[in-house]
Amino acid sequence: TIVYGGKKFALKLIPSGIFSGHEVIMGNGMVVNPKAFFRRSEIFKMTVVLIQAKSEFSDRCHVILPYHLEIDELQEKRKGDKKYWNHKKRYWTCLCRLNIVVIGIRMGEFVDEELFLERLKETFPMKVAEYPELKDMFTVEEIFEEYKEYAKIIKPLVCDTGMLLDQYLQEDKKVLFEGAQGAMLDIDYGTYPFVTSSHPGANGGI
Repeated sequence: TIVYGGKKFALKLIPSGIFSGHEVIMGNGMVVNPKAFFRRSEIFKMTVVLIQAKSEFSDRCHVILPYHLEIDELQEKRKGDKKYWNHKKRYWTCLCRLNIVVIGIRMGEFVDEELFLERLKETFPMKVAEYPELKDMFTVEEIFEEYKEYAKIIKPLVCDTGMLLDQYLQEDKKVLFEGAQGAMLDIDYGTYPFVTSSHPGANGGI
């Protein structure tokens, strides 16, 4: 949560450096819910700020689609009394399983309309096979028609940020890494299974 100009902003994806006029980069380890991102951006009038400022999303960010949120809720229901939390409202963690089993859709694919549809046709049926309830909630066509519009907006902000950061470091520029959550939520070194899906400590910045 950032207080800037007397107003409070609860940032989910956008680095706090956006308020100081610095270039901001959303890196490889992030998962991005495009619909939620632009909804929040509209509330905070951040979309214009991001596009006018120098801001980038990594083409390796994973994209959260609507069925991912439902999968998390279904999984927690199946655990019964042993559920940890309801991920549906903690959307930044809900893609961890897809990262691990390598069937997620990354930002570079998402902003390529033909490739996005192709990958959606591959991945969604796998999820339906595992969670039949999804069949009555979504179709590939419905998801594609809605989310391709978000992809068009975000496409100018997507690039290989790893190359960009390497360039800046080679030029001896100052780079500040901003993470989220605490070290004990690290998926490998934290209090498993009560963890997030990534490395929130300094090791995640390497």
